[in-house]
Amino acid sequence: MSNSSSITQFLLLAFTDTRELQLLHFWLFLGIYLAALLGNGLIITTIACDQHLHTPMYFFLLNLSPLDLGSISTTLPKSMANCLWDTRAISFLGCAAQVFMSLFFIPAEYSLLTVMSYDRYIAICKPLHYGTLLGSRACVHMAAAAWATGFLHALLYTANTFSLPLCKSNALDQFFCEIPQILQLSCSNSYLREAGLLVVTVYLVSGGFIFIFFSYVQIFRAVLRILSEQGRHKAFSTCLPHLAVVSLFISTGIFACLKPPSISSPSLDLVVAVLYSVVPPAVNPLIYSMRNKELQDSVWKLITGHFQ
Repeated sequence: MSNSSSITQFLLLAFTDTRELQLLHFWLFLGIYLAALLGNGLIITTIACDQHLHTPMYFFLLNLSPLDLGSISTTLPKSMANCLWDTRAISFLGCAAQVFMSLFFIPAEYSLLTVMSYDRYIAICKPLHYGTLLGSRACVHMAAAAWATGFLHALLYTANTFSLPLCKSNALDQFFCEIPQILQLSCSNSYLREAGLLVVTVYLVSGGFIFIFFSYVQIFRAVLRILSEQGRHKAFSTCLPHLAVVSLFISTGIFACLKPPSISSPSLDLVVAVLYSVVPPAVNPLIYSMRNKELQDSVWKLITGHFQ
């Protein structure tokens, strides 16, 4: 293969070659996917329908759920189809679309989680200025910036990756199209371009992490100064779900990127990829609704048809 234009399809890594286990993987992934669709769909519908939830916190959550749905829909349906039909193939354009979409949804979600930490910081540390600093226009601008960040990130990385000549093989050691796996197929020295994009990514990720960290330092200091136990409990109940989602998102991503090469193997890489690409979108709705009685009540009203 002289260049990427001669590749019409890629071969993804199968979870197993045993037909019974392939079907088991299909049903397992189908259950996870339906749970993600149901959970995120309920959150989107509930927030959109309930006027009491039209606040900045729930506005950002309304933006987070579509990102979760998009993230899990990028990888899981194709993997389920391959398990069901006993194939490993994905078209060249399908692979490019997977790369673009995953690089769009994941950075956009990280950016939105950073914005949500600012929302919690203002709500707890500067409650008197909450309506001023987080008006409807400001919320829309911050959410749009998060989506735009994901789009630009995806555009730059996808264009850079698929402009490289691919000549070594068309087999990827992952269950979806992932840039590190595609770069291993390249016969071109593209280290300088990749290093430049990597520096930008590291800068954005570390900047978001530092912002989230110091926001929560200020939040916990403010919460500990609240005299009433009920007030502290209410403040923690609004922050802990977001902190749990951020921790899950960052920890799985860091482990995927920084796991020691000595323990790397195709099976471990598969498990790690499932952890960071499948688990967070599926469990985020559960995390956000677990300690949020207001959201639980609104979901129950939606299910039972008792919206006023």
